[in-house]
Amino acid sequence: MTAVTEQAPQQPAPVKKDEETGLVAFLKKPIVARLLFPALFLALWLFVDGLEISKVFPAPDRVAQFMWDELRLETLARTNLYETLGLSLVRLFSGFAVSMVVGTAIGLGMGLSKSVDAFFHDWVMAILAMPALVWALFLGLVFGFGHTGPVLATILAGIPFVIINVREGVRNTPRDLFDMASAFGVPRNRMTRHLLIPSLMPFMFAAARYGFSVGWKGLVLAEVFASDRGMGWMIKFWYDAHRSFAVVGYAFFFVVFAFFLEKFVFDKIYERTFRWRPSAGAIELVEEEVQEHFIDALDPEGASTLPEQLRED
Repeated sequence: MTAVTEQAPQQPAPVKKDEETGLVAFLKKPIVARLLFPALFLALWLFVDGLEISKVFPAPDRVAQFMWDELRLETLARTNLYETLGLSLVRLFSGFAVSMVVGTAIGLGMGLSKSVDAFFHDWVMAILAMPALVWALFLGLVFGFGHTGPVLATILAGIPFVIINVREGVRNTPRDLFDMASAFGVPRNRMTRHLLIPSLMPFMFAAARYGFSVGWKGLVLAEVFASDRGMGWMIKFWYDAHRSFAVVGYAFFFVVFAFFLEKFVFDKIYERTFRWRPSAGAIELVEEEVQEHFIDALDPEGASTLPEQLRED
């Protein structure tokens, strides 16, 4: 007689719960999701323009034509786009550099010392609560038209965000690591370089992003009311000329510049600074490998061949 061995039924491959097919999976692709919003925005813009609710409302093609003319230096203003943007960037980076240096120093002091925190806390909250428009009007009255008012408006608009982020970063440093380093006799300069600074870097990047974006808004407002040149003044020029398509066009120049700065400056610096950190994709890949390892460790009948301790867990 020949012995007949029964083969255990093959277990179906596990199906991931997050796997989706069809239109939903297509829409969830990062590149599709990134392009979906501008497409919907353009569709809404065309729809509103078709309603003809206002004669002043600009059409998308008119705005695009104006932006193209500005890029080709065909403008009716006394300064072109590149001169205007260059002047505003000089003011912006000057104010941003001062706000980062001074804000970081004050934030470190507030995070490390309770007395320093008590001295600066109320004033930082007062500056934070003050609208950028008030700073622009006040500095315009005090300093008149020139570089001083817009630069100071950039500093005052961005510095409280830098101070608060740096202070919270110092307060959230891992105290247990500092205690362990002190117990092992690690010098203070090495503790600062290997513990304090790495733990502060995420907060520093948040401070830079907030300080830069808010400082940019403060600068534009100051140039509207306290300058005769710059991007803010250019918007006011086209506003006084009743050219709504030009106002919207310069607003889009702001958006393009912000996207460029975020993608090719902040993101690149962030990736280089935190290259030692595992990316989100790498973490998901490790989790998938661990899950497959545990599935392979189960026999066909479902009885676990893992150690007893892991099965109990």
